[in-house]
Amino acid sequence: MNDCVLTIVFDFNNQSFRKKEKQMEKRELVSKKSNQSYEYFARNSIENIITYFKSSKGGLTHQQAILSREKYGENIITHGKKTPLIVEIIKAYFTPFTIVLLTLAIISFITDYVIAAPEDRDLVGVLIILAMVLISGTMTLIQSVKSNQAAEKLNNLVKVTATVVRRKKTVELPIEEIVCGDIVKLSAGDMIPADIRLMKTKDLFVSQSAMTGESYPVEKRADYKLKVNSVETEYENIVFMGSNVISGSAEGIVVSVGEGTLFGKVARDVSDKNPQTNFEVGISRTSWLLIRFMLVMAPAVFLINGLTKGDWFEAFLFGLSVAVGLTPEMLPMIVTTNLVKGASSMAKKGTIIKNLNAIQNFGAIDILCTDKTGTLTQDKIILEYHLDCDGKEDSRVLRHAFFNSYYQTGLKNLMDVAIIDAAKSELSIDPSDYRKVDEIPFDFKRRRMSVVIEDAAGKTQMITKGAVEEMLDISSFVDYQGAVTPLTEELKSEILKTVEALNEDGLRVLAVSQKTNPATIDEFSVSDENEMVLIGYLAFLDPPKETTKAALEALKNHGVGVKVLTGDNALVTKSVCKQVGLANEELITGNEITRMNDFELKTIAEKYNIFVKLTPQQKTRIVQVLREAGHTIGFMGDGINDAPAMKEADVGISVDTAVDIAKESADVILLEKDLMILERGLLAGRTTFGNIMKYVKMTASSNFGNMFSVVVASIFLPFLPMLPLQLLFLNLIYDISCMSIPWDHVDDQYLEQPKKWDASKIGSFMTWLGPTSSVFDITTYLLMYFVICPQLVGGNYHDLAPAQQATFIAIFHAGWFVESLWSQTLVIHTLRTPKIPFLQSRASFILTTITSLGIAVGTILPFTGFGQTLGLAELPLNYFAWLAVTIVSYLVLVMIVKKFYVNRFGELL
Repeated sequence: MNDCVLTIVFDFNNQSFRKKEKQMEKRELVSKKSNQSYEYFARNSIENIITYFKSSKGGLTHQQAILSREKYGENIITHGKKTPLIVEIIKAYFTPFTIVLLTLAIISFITDYVIAAPEDRDLVGVLIILAMVLISGTMTLIQSVKSNQAAEKLNNLVKVTATVVRRKKTVELPIEEIVCGDIVKLSAGDMIPADIRLMKTKDLFVSQSAMTGESYPVEKRADYKLKVNSVETEYENIVFMGSNVISGSAEGIVVSVGEGTLFGKVARDVSDKNPQTNFEVGISRTSWLLIRFMLVMAPAVFLINGLTKGDWFEAFLFGLSVAVGLTPEMLPMIVTTNLVKGASSMAKKGTIIKNLNAIQNFGAIDILCTDKTGTLTQDKIILEYHLDCDGKEDSRVLRHAFFNSYYQTGLKNLMDVAIIDAAKSELSIDPSDYRKVDEIPFDFKRRRMSVVIEDAAGKTQMITKGAVEEMLDISSFVDYQGAVTPLTEELKSEILKTVEALNEDGLRVLAVSQKTNPATIDEFSVSDENEMVLIGYLAFLDPPKETTKAALEALKNHGVGVKVLTGDNALVTKSVCKQVGLANEELITGNEITRMNDFELKTIAEKYNIFVKLTPQQKTRIVQVLREAGHTIGFMGDGINDAPAMKEADVGISVDTAVDIAKESADVILLEKDLMILERGLLAGRTTFGNIMKYVKMTASSNFGNMFSVVVASIFLPFLPMLPLQLLFLNLIYDISCMSIPWDHVDDQYLEQPKKWDASKIGSFMTWLGPTSSVFDITTYLLMYFVICPQLVGGNYHDLAPAQQATFIAIFHAGWFVESLWSQTLVIHTLRTPKIPFLQSRASFILTTITSLGIAVGTILPFTGFGQTLGLAELPLNYFAWLAVTIVSYLVLVMIVKKFYVNRFGELL
């Protein structure tokens, strides 16, 4: 019986799994709709599309809706496959470097607890290393979880209902219930619930700014004829999920839902895992470089000491200590401290750093890609000019435009708001002095609207504003050069030239006409809009932020190229770019990019700086090819259309006016309108990177030099050059000193160019600068073995009794311990700058203080009881005279070698 139940349960689960798998396959099929699918829907007749989806103008039946959902998928954005939490945890806590730390923890556990005498057992070292792993892994896990929250914002944006025709009845349905083939009705204020082929339209204007970045609403028409090489968002007979209706009404048939929509593709791109950034790649490569070096050096030291000393267990412990010494244990802490310090500093300046790694990546950026609307610009249309027909500023034109915008009862768009704001600041008008008689509402066929007003004296005026071409059609006269004259073809041509010149400056132009005492009838109509007098123009602009030009200039001075990637049109973009210092640039359009392969696009993307009429996928593609070309990319945007490119970039940057999804996708959010924060962020990133590289390069080279010295000493000395515990304690003092590096500053010259993490340079730094310390380590060996120790003990090592040999070894260890600490710590000051340390470039007070304390503690240690328990002995005063000569000579040699290194490799850090 139980077997039967298990079989039924298994079969049921199997069927459920297959059903879910089948649904996923169908969703994937729908999500892979090509551009040709949209082209098919745009080109074909409504009758063919209705037949294609087995629908009707009376809508779907309940059963048809179920079949359509089964065939074409649900109208749900699933945001891709979520990574299980356990996988996120494993990836966070088991990176190459944390594996090294865990290995060191096991080593420390064995040496300090398992094989130690009961009274000597100590787990402090183990706990410290495990704490490093815990901190590093937890920070990574938190960032991974946060990065997955961006896609959820997309779903919140479309939590609306839609008006749908089902079984010849109009009903309101949640958009999740909409299916392909549904007939949907749209009106002003509606969010577009799916991708829809329009069947009927009446003055339909849609805002696609969140999808394309266009500043102005676009007109959509059911009778649109598809143009050659158009991109999807230019199809005027298709509206897309995520857009919204500004004015007018429409009816259409749903052709794509859920993940198959353009909006769904954006959501899927946003939810995909971020590619590894330059910083993450650098950390990984550096970790593996140090691991490989450790795997070679530690066994070599073990074998050499085992063969030369004969004590294999002692050699094994010493080899493990060397492995500890070769690994910069504090790297996670140094990196995290640097990043947190940088984030805290930026937060005080109005910038939120969501992803700590973005601090360093910020400094590595060599190309900043930016959207135009809302990032470079204020995302607020203003009235730039109000001109008479002679091209001069005229308050009369503004006054008439004010009356038209103020008294209309229809939807006041951004241009009406701009007119009213300008009039209030420039004119003194009391609306109570006028009475509205009538209005002729705006419609998108005639593209104009009129109001009729009456003043206190009983004078009436019809005032009309609208698109220039339509206004010329209804105007018979023009107020030109101080007189009202007939509007001839010659004057029309001159007026159009003026408007074209304004358009070339990226200004959108409306015309204003009026006529006095129009015929008095019960109700005014469109037929009354005739024989009017053209009085002037209104020119509108979405202006750049005040600090944009200065910010872009500062970025250029710091080696960062700027590329504008926008969905807006060429004229407006060209004008804005001109104002912010990007003039005389050739523009590349989305249509041109559609025809390019990746190789061609890579060449174009590096050569040109302004790209217009782009889709979200095209923005992402440009970022991808630039990254593949070796650039570190920052992307600054504020709309849904920018989110995928922001995720693809090394650093996603959002601004104060961004939509929620852009802010969630970003690594950095600028809370202030001042774009000069970009420069401050850049410098903070480079400072952070510089301090991290100081630690990595200094420690790697210092440890390499020490271990090289150990190998040499192990070959020739009859005893271990340093005890394992001494080596670990020396490493601890050095690491504590290094914890002050995040508070150090860097030279101004270092901040001038982008900085990238190059693991190969760490290797070259180790091999060039590391052996410099070995030269003086070896001289210290010779001094201690042949001079200092024999003087104090009374003879050469091999001639001494065992007790005297022990004293000889303790003095030798103390001498090399102190010399190693001095050279290892002072070299921090020497290698932190290509300049002369202490004179041309001084470390911060904190770094100087902590390193000085470290040297003092290590120098006094042999004279203390604790030092003697470590196997050290007191040193004679004449040793310190030799030490001074050794350290000065070492620092001079380091400065000479680093000069050659800079000449060879271009930079020190």
